[in-house]
Amino acid sequence: MWKIKQIFDGDYGCEERQPGEPAKVTVYLEDENGNEKAVRAEDDWLIKNNLDEGSIWPE
Repeated sequence: MWKIKQIFDGDYGCEERQPGEPAKVTVYLEDENGNEKAVRAEDDWLIKNNLDEGSIWPE
């Protein structure tokens, strides 16, 4: 089971989005053993699924 440890919005500077491209964030996850990984996800998807720091990441 993975839990959201941190959500980082990296859309700034030279990393501009293309027209029509959805906003994405980097989500840092941690499991019960302390293993960590990072995934990219659409910000709107996180909001629609009520996911925030501390939430369980859906598999």
